[in-house]
Amino acid sequence: MTKRLKSKHKVDRRLKANLWGRPKSPFNVRAYPPGQHGQNKKGKPTDYGVQLQAKQKLKSYYGNINERQFRNIYRKALSKKGDTTENLIALLESRLDTVIYRAKFAPTVFAARQLINHGHIRVNKKKVNIASYVVKNKDLIEVRDKSKKLNVIDNTISSKERDVPEYIKQDGKNKSIQLLRVPKFSEVPYPVIMEPNLVIEYYSR
Repeated sequence: MTKRLKSKHKVDRRLKANLWGRPKSPFNVRAYPPGQHGQNKKGKPTDYGVQLQAKQKLKSYYGNINERQFRNIYRKALSKKGDTTENLIALLESRLDTVIYRAKFAPTVFAARQLINHGHIRVNKKKVNIASYVVKNKDLIEVRDKSKKLNVIDNTISSKERDVPEYIKQDGKNKSIQLLRVPKFSEVPYPVIMEPNLVIEYYSR
């Protein structure tokens, strides 16, 4: 198990939020940062600290994307026409691992990434093993035939822990997905408050 995968068990407490809204989050039991002095940490955060926290929450939510990749996503959002905040969320929601997670084919973004890395996913009939692959509207995403009986997929589809958003078309029987449209920030079903505007401020310093 990689360091990144291990970190998801601590990130909720470190960021003081049940980031993915999961019933078994350690934050539900210990709502303070990990470590010897976790319960005693006090003090008002600086503007920089607030911006950094917002960036860490958003970056961690999408599978703990590494800093270089996340900064590149910000730069791409900045270079596109329109509102940079909306562009940033659009790019994050168009990632293949995010779309698979949103469609409830995996219980977490980390599990979605594993499905992709292990070759279980096809996009427009071709194998794609890159989690950051940008999904376009109407792309047909499918689980390969040999993987359609994976328990992790069936169990997650039948779970009532979360719903499939309206901008995702999920066919649980045929194990296929389509991104109908790129969502607005207000449409994304975050279980906690996200502040992408502060992320933009952080990188604009």
